[in-house]
Amino acid sequence: MKHFDEAATRAPLAFDRLVPALRAAFAAGAQVPPRHVHAIDTTAGASGKGTVLIMPAWSDAGFLGIKTINIFPGNSERGLPGLHATYVLYDARTGVPLAMMDGNEITARRTAAASALGASFLARADARRLLVLGTGRIARMLPAAHASVRPIDELWVWNHRPEGAQALAAQWRAEGWNARAATDLEAAVRQADIVSCATLATSPLVRGEWLAPGSHLDLIGSFTPAMREADARCFDGALTWVDTEEALQKSGDLLDAMAAGTLRAEEVQGTLAMLCRGEHPGRTNDAGRTVFKAVGSALEDLTAATLVWQSGDAI
Repeated sequence: MKHFDEAATRAPLAFDRLVPALRAAFAAGAQVPPRHVHAIDTTAGASGKGTVLIMPAWSDAGFLGIKTINIFPGNSERGLPGLHATYVLYDARTGVPLAMMDGNEITARRTAAASALGASFLARADARRLLVLGTGRIARMLPAAHASVRPIDELWVWNHRPEGAQALAAQWRAEGWNARAATDLEAAVRQADIVSCATLATSPLVRGEWLAPGSHLDLIGSFTPAMREADARCFDGALTWVDTEEALQKSGDLLDAMAAGTLRAEEVQGTLAMLCRGEHPGRTNDAGRTVFKAVGSALEDLTAATLVWQSGDAI
């Protein structure tokens, strides 16, 4: 069995390659069973509470992949990332293990790529000002991902710890971006063309009355009913799309909006697969607001892992 470390996993997953690969994969489809979700509650108190997800998928191309992902929000208090994942790729015809890959890199890159894929259908064609909420691994990748589909030339970043936002903005400036930290979240949201939330928040950060006409709200951080990044008004009057139907059961953002009456399940426009198959054009005018809610799909992991395997650059 081959081993792809972080660098070897990252190398084949440039966004100008990964985003089109996801588009083709969602159009083609794969077998994606519901994820297994297990709550972990140790004797370490709040910092010891976490969630384990087990996400399998297989395709007609002959690959089977299983990702195990551990999410411990309390890790921030320990100076550790909140997410750790491993990915194992198998031959779907024989079950023979092919490779172990860096699941953190796959998760972050495919999540950012799916965010950009959604924006390619739902953000205005001239969207250039991107506001990122969060400073974690996924948040750091969002400018490059979105710049592969939209003319992004101005970045803002907000974090509940202002020093984290300032540090990330400085890093982005060093990489050549026009970036700055946002200290006033409301003002930053009101000015943004795309608001992308990549946090583990359990209470709303973005409020619907802040969102500008023609803006696109991208919600990719929360993935359980207990997590939420946007209040119910964010969905009022907006055209809402999801990555998969599973989002309607797993997203606290959507569940809150449906309970508040600002969104009905039948009002959700459709899924990424529908957009990628050309069954709906996505955004049809520049004035309306759009929302994309993603909880992640094992199809995305399998697509990324297949690209890594085909690169052959294992250690």
